[in-house]
Amino acid sequence: MFDDFAKALGQLGDSRFQSVLFKGIGLTLALLVGIYIAFVWVLGLFLPDTVTLPFVGDIGLGLVLSIGSFFVMIGLSVFLMVPVASAFTGFFLDEVAEAVEDKHYPDLPPAPRQSFADMMRDTMGFLGVLIAANIIALVLYMLLNIAAPLIFWALNGFLLGREYFQMVAIRRLGREGAKAARARHAPKIWLAGALMAVPLSIPLVNLLIPMLGAATFTHMFMRLEGDQLQFPKDTPL
Repeated sequence: MFDDFAKALGQLGDSRFQSVLFKGIGLTLALLVGIYIAFVWVLGLFLPDTVTLPFVGDIGLGLVLSIGSFFVMIGLSVFLMVPVASAFTGFFLDEVAEAVEDKHYPDLPPAPRQSFADMMRDTMGFLGVLIAANIIALVLYMLLNIAAPLIFWALNGFLLGREYFQMVAIRRLGREGAKAARARHAPKIWLAGALMAVPLSIPLVNLLIPMLGAATFTHMFMRLEGDQLQFPKDTPL
């Protein structure tokens, strides 16, 4: 598992990896900015334009919100990177998986691409499950606040591992074959997903994780199911 991640990390210099990374960061920042703007707009509907502080006088709330915007964006990234990582699989996984296969598994024939409609159906369906599960988990976070990080990592590790492995496996085994492969390796997939969920909760570091996760799960799938594809598991670099 750690060797899979090391291989993914070693390919960061690949131009296709860098292209996906920049697009992924752009998507993430656009989402964070959009939610922040909506957040400030909603606050503006209910808060006065200025507040009066002792010994200071009137202060514009717009100034206060502007100063705090950076910290709000960083804080939001902790919670928003999980759905961003989910969306990433639908939009960019094929590009990352192809780059990994071209470098490490050149004897493998090209994988058929999913249609855009199937990709969007899978992505949006899973995103709905992810959001619903995390909303329900909020109750546990409040009741077991000390254990909240562990619950967050375990829950999202299970969900993200399931999705990433499923999407990688579908490319080679089809939908039914991917489900069967996921069932065969469920504990390993959950552990890999949890290891992915932990750095997703670290601001700035989390910007790299969706791409590295897609590459890592591609290597993991090849390691676990490569014999089913009847090709050499790896080739000398």
